[in-house]
Amino acid sequence: MAKAYWIVRVSVRNPAEYPAYLTAARPAFEKFGARFLVRGGPFECMEGSARERNVVVEFADMATAQACYQSAEYQQARAIRQQHADTDFIIAEGA
Repeated sequence: MAKAYWIVRVSVRNPAEYPAYLTAARPAFEKFGARFLVRGGPFECMEGSARERNVVVEFADMATAQACYQSAEYQQARAIRQQHADTDFIIAEGA
């Protein structure tokens, strides 16, 4: 079964409050076995547009990645994130 990935691009509007999202999301990440492959850090935009922060999170499979996103734990964290950041968010199956 192919792994699946959250691919998230983030522009934080309120850096002082954004850590509350990370704290709130931790239980969902732990529950669904999320593994962070990219979590911010320097990058170079080669084409198109970019946001200031890029995140890639690995999950065991597509069903697990979707379940994490749809979980009550993550939806609570998502509401916090949406207050403090603009985000492009996809879930993609690996090769």
